[in-house]
Amino acid sequence: MSGRAELMGFLLVDKPAGVTSHDVVAAARRAFAIRKIGHAGTLDPFATGLLVLGIGRATRLLDYLVGLDKEYEGTARLGVATDSLDPEGACVARDDRWRGIPADRIRSVAASMEGPILQTPPQYSAVKVRGVPAHRRTRRGESVELAPREVRVRRFEVLATDLPEVRFFVACSSGTYVRSLAAELGERLGTCCHLTALRRTRVGSFHLRDAAPVASVHAGELPAHAWVEPRTALSHLGTVEVHPEEALLLAQGRRIPAGETGADRAPSSGPVAFILPGGPLVAVGRIRNGLIEPGKVFLRV
Repeated sequence: MSGRAELMGFLLVDKPAGVTSHDVVAAARRAFAIRKIGHAGTLDPFATGLLVLGIGRATRLLDYLVGLDKEYEGTARLGVATDSLDPEGACVARDDRWRGIPADRIRSVAASMEGPILQTPPQYSAVKVRGVPAHRRTRRGESVELAPREVRVRRFEVLATDLPEVRFFVACSSGTYVRSLAAELGERLGTCCHLTALRRTRVGSFHLRDAAPVASVHAGELPAHAWVEPRTALSHLGTVEVHPEEALLLAQGRRIPAGETGADRAPSSGPVAFILPGGPLVAVGRIRNGLIEPGKVFLRV
């Protein structure tokens, strides 16, 4: 990392409550004096935890990270429902039917929600309806209809119960709304419910334990444990090493024969990361009809 203008990689940040994901991005832009900074998946203002920032030309790689599985720890409050399904909304229902619900029943109901499910995004969500986020239309008093979509809950485990609060762990596919899971948990238990706290602990191979506090961002610091090089960040893609002379051709946007580069071990479909042995990311592209086709090129010649 010779100069801030040449920064290209990912910074793992522990977002605190009370700020938006965009606030963290804006702070990083100011501190590092780099305009090209984005994130690989937003967190609501009340939520905390892992936020993956793409810095410099690494913003062009964020599309390969947004679909990664995620893990969360959270707390749900039985007996109270809000219009946003989280603590930022207004109370719309309240009951005492949570009293006396056995802890083992709560655990079994949560476990029964694992697997592929159809989930309708909340009215207060960033899902766009005719180009406008649903939450904006909802706040304007408009009627918003959102289509259900399939998501996968890989694990939904109750960690502790101190009724009416339930603390839990969720591992799920990208696009899953945990606040909707909390609301459905309450519904299946015969009461209402909303999410009161949420902390993201993992995004793909990135872990919260490696994240830097947001104070580091404001200070313009890049802790080594929180910095991820592009080739490491793309480890979930197929990876193929190319020779230096091949890398130069790919850097020019030229297609080259797959040859003996190890391309036969790459996936037959989907993006592939092409790297120099022990060196930087050259390009991300595809292998088709025996040819390497560079899509996004990162090696400068």
